[in-house]
Amino acid sequence: MPQVSIEIQLSTLPNNPGVYQFYDADEKILYVGKAKNLKKRVASYFGKNHEYGKTRVMVKKIRHIKHIVVPTESDALLLENNLIKEYRPRYNVLLKDDKTYPWICIKKERFPRIFPTRKLIKDGSEYYGPYTSMKTVRTLLDLVKGVYPLRTCNYDLSQEKIAAGKYKACLEFHLGNCKAPCEGLQNAEEYHRQIEDIREIIKGNFKTSLQYFKHQMKALAVDMQFEEAQRIKDKIMVLENYQVKSTIVNPKINNVDVFTIISDEAYAYVNFLQLSHGSIYRSNTMEIKKKLDESDEELLQLAIVEIRQRFESQSKELYLPFPLEVGPDLKVTVPQLGDKKKIMEFSERNAKFFRQEKFKQIKIIDPDRHANRIMAQMKSDLRLPALPRHIECFDNSNIQGSHPVAACVVFKDGKPSKKDYRHFNIKTVEGPDDFASMEEVVSRRYKRLLEEGEPLPQLIIIDGGKGQLSSAVKSLDFLGLRGIIAVIGIAKRLEEIFFPEDPIPLYLDKKSESLKLIQQLRNEAHRFGISHHRNKRSKAAINSELEGISGIGGKTAQELLKNYKSVKRIKEASMESLAKTVGMAKAKKIYETFH
Repeated sequence: MPQVSIEIQLSTLPNNPGVYQFYDADEKILYVGKAKNLKKRVASYFGKNHEYGKTRVMVKKIRHIKHIVVPTESDALLLENNLIKEYRPRYNVLLKDDKTYPWICIKKERFPRIFPTRKLIKDGSEYYGPYTSMKTVRTLLDLVKGVYPLRTCNYDLSQEKIAAGKYKACLEFHLGNCKAPCEGLQNAEEYHRQIEDIREIIKGNFKTSLQYFKHQMKALAVDMQFEEAQRIKDKIMVLENYQVKSTIVNPKINNVDVFTIISDEAYAYVNFLQLSHGSIYRSNTMEIKKKLDESDEELLQLAIVEIRQRFESQSKELYLPFPLEVGPDLKVTVPQLGDKKKIMEFSERNAKFFRQEKFKQIKIIDPDRHANRIMAQMKSDLRLPALPRHIECFDNSNIQGSHPVAACVVFKDGKPSKKDYRHFNIKTVEGPDDFASMEEVVSRRYKRLLEEGEPLPQLIIIDGGKGQLSSAVKSLDFLGLRGIIAVIGIAKRLEEIFFPEDPIPLYLDKKSESLKLIQQLRNEAHRFGISHHRNKRSKAAINSELEGISGIGGKTAQELLKNYKSVKRIKEASMESLAKTVGMAKAKKIYETFH
């Protein structure tokens, strides 16, 4: 694929939050930035004169733009921080590690304390975050402490010391902020149940806490303890109104390589994430051209070796979408749920964005490759004998049985060929009979193509279910084209694809490019048919209004419309003006009818 220009790279960027990276001609990283909308933010560098000379110089050097899509703007800020520290780009402000982001720590103790920290200590404690601001951390801790009474002292609350009566309850107990486990007034089991709920709240899952408090509130109300029930209700409202921001990191996930793969008929795309202490600090997507019919397992196995060597990865654990043999020294995990599964989904989403971006770029700079890929995908999905480079789609149009017409639209190499579109007025069918109408238009269309020696399509699409498809097949049988041209029907309700003499429909993936092209053909045929039907009804309505006047025939009606363009203008015209067109006798009848 030729070098992609900056203009094309900009046009294919997504409108999602994420992190962008600028590279120069030697593939050296120049700058890392975050964006709420990647497309708008990156485009802003190239659409204005920059005040600072340093920025102008950087923009002139940019030859390649990479990006990583993340769920939220907050996640983009965290990832930007990690990448700047890892790559130290020339045009970024240098970030020092002592300016790190805050975490929430659940201390490994008999009665765990919960507090904010900027340091991660490997003592078995749990860390959640990082968060983009201390304000977010304090808001979350205020919520937790407002709902659950927790200790804030740093005493060693061992069972022996509590039993010996070494501690006395402090002011926090008397204010109702702590239940005094230091005096044995709260046992460890109850305290740890609170900690379990708090863990879920920090992760953004409030379901367990809400269920517990609602049950408690109802029990208190039954016992007539309405003041206590109201206090519990206030806690429920606090929980329901709070929305915790998602984070893309988990400190328990350390020194892990993540790989995901998506593929089509010709190419596979492997995304690689490298994590350290839960933070993503490297992301890369590789495009692999298929030579034979290689499986995703074979391709991913090759990609893992290549990517790990390229980036000199020393990670001993891999997260993969399916089990693979990758060597005795590496641990393979196939995540099923939780944070590990979220990271896998994050990786797969970036592979999909990379693929979409490549498709958009190829469509602009290499349309033949784009067409070949879609044709190959359709051939595979629909089990066709040849690439469907020439496709024709038929649709019937009639409203309440009036003025039945049909439309045929033609696509060549996946694009509309409007000069080949055709309208059909139904001639041999009386009344609204879609099956017979389809049989007529298909017969007329291909009888004419055969007579004129015109090329036949590789695929015919019929807008309708099994009935319309059977009618089209009858005409192809009669013309001896059965087996020469492939034909399918598409039913609108469930987007079912029908094949001749096969009662079981095919359901394509809703995001499949094959289905999207079939839908585009169907919608275009419907639009083209409806516009013709509308014009025909409109002309018929106008003619009938004029021809309803005694002494005015079709020829006179046409002459009037030719001169006045619409019935409204005819109604507004004076008798003298009308007389100049149709003579005084007819003009008098027309004028008296409308006045």
